[in-house]
Amino acid sequence: MNAGISYIASVIEKVRIEANRVQQKQTMEKNIAETFRNGTFLVTGSTGFLGKVLIEKILRTCSVKNLAIIVRSKKGISSKERVEDAYKQALFDRLRIEKPDFMNNIKVIDGDLEKTTISSPDDYQWMIENVDFIFHCAATIKFNEPVESACKINIQGTERILTLATKMKNLKGFVHVSTAYSHCPRDEIKEQYYPTPITSAELQNMISSDKLPSNIVGNWPNTYTFTKSIVENSIATNYGHLPISIFRPSIIGCSVAEPEPGWTDNTNGATGLIASKIAGVLRTIQLDTSKITDIIPIDYTANALICTMWDTVKRYQDPNAFYEEPKIYNYVSSCESAVTWNMMLIYVNEVIKYYPPLTSMWYNFCIFSTNFWIVMILKLLLHRIPAALVDLSLFICGKKPRMLKMYEKLELSIDMVKVFTMREWKFDNINTRKMWSSLRPEDRKTFYYSFEGFDWNSYMNIYFHGIRKHILKEDLNNIETALAKHKKLFWYHHLSIVLIVCLVVHICWMSR
Repeated sequence: MNAGISYIASVIEKVRIEANRVQQKQTMEKNIAETFRNGTFLVTGSTGFLGKVLIEKILRTCSVKNLAIIVRSKKGISSKERVEDAYKQALFDRLRIEKPDFMNNIKVIDGDLEKTTISSPDDYQWMIENVDFIFHCAATIKFNEPVESACKINIQGTERILTLATKMKNLKGFVHVSTAYSHCPRDEIKEQYYPTPITSAELQNMISSDKLPSNIVGNWPNTYTFTKSIVENSIATNYGHLPISIFRPSIIGCSVAEPEPGWTDNTNGATGLIASKIAGVLRTIQLDTSKITDIIPIDYTANALICTMWDTVKRYQDPNAFYEEPKIYNYVSSCESAVTWNMMLIYVNEVIKYYPPLTSMWYNFCIFSTNFWIVMILKLLLHRIPAALVDLSLFICGKKPRMLKMYEKLELSIDMVKVFTMREWKFDNINTRKMWSSLRPEDRKTFYYSFEGFDWNSYMNIYFHGIRKHILKEDLNNIETALAKHKKLFWYHHLSIVLIVCLVVHICWMSR
């Protein structure tokens, strides 16, 4: 009798194991849209550059049940008003046409990751009960943020979301967005964890006890990359039991195709540098034109991020994955299609000849040097002195001087990215490339992110027009007027050079 019961129990157990294996295999064979069908997403940083593009792509390509976003009230504007304003942008025009009721799928949670209680108790419980997938994009990307502020947002905010994730009943995947430069003091950055001089707990203890050394960031060039490196190790050490991965994008530029070519909404990174150059504002910069610049389009980045979530969900169908370190995905362009600053600037200069901005302050020219002192002298001659003369003329005319202040802000922002214009890094992206090879043909088409055969000339053309339209607020209707102005600026520029040369020769002659 006992033997018979034991035999039946063993058969039932075998059937259960086989059923689980079949279910896991079916799940692993699902395409991306099927994996996310009727799922509930939580996205942080949803009003940011990457967050908005990510949400637009998910809602446009996947049939989701809910997409929850944590947004804080800001400057007297409620979280719902901020979301409504953000989603009125041209970025969502295509989504509005294809899915007019997309806002019905968005659940706005009024919350703040900087606070101990990140949301109301009801919303917190709702997230515990309902969320299947988490994209954690929220961060302060200010390079000059004080360590205390950067820690509060990038480390403590992340750990609060991770703590919430540990309580979730249906969590299938969590992707934390870091940066490819989290360990930029190194020359080579692989898809692995590296030691940091301090842990998350130690840093927070120093801050709370007011014992923070002034040189705490050490070899890191800014608090953004420093805090990102620390939180990566916190994830590996304290939250490895979650179905989690780390996604490391490099320098994110405008879109190449979706939802429209050239879309951007900020002047961060390379966008600000290119915009100030084509507008004739930036005339000198410390930059090594021979170095590789690692730029990635925002739409490719969102696609790779979605694929990373799919790969994470698929991987953690195997229970053994929970005993391994969370995977890291370096998303960079230089491994498959490297481009130097020199080539990128050549492509930009070619486009300016035919589509110069009407708002240009001066003829497009910029002197690049790797020598700090040469650039400092050129800043004085090409930025500060002309700006002072313009401000003087504005003051005489009874107007408010503004040029010196503008150049002060420009030079400060350019100096903060100097490490990226003077250095290059060797990356590997094995996990990212393996993920690409595992995608189905239809998923590769819908969520394309590979840089094999990438056309940089075409992309920089798109980038230029994107900046012209979205940053400088110009369209192609003014080309004829802009070309006429550009021609005048060309002659003014060369006349100025002749006058300066004559002045220098005259001074040298008089001093004999």
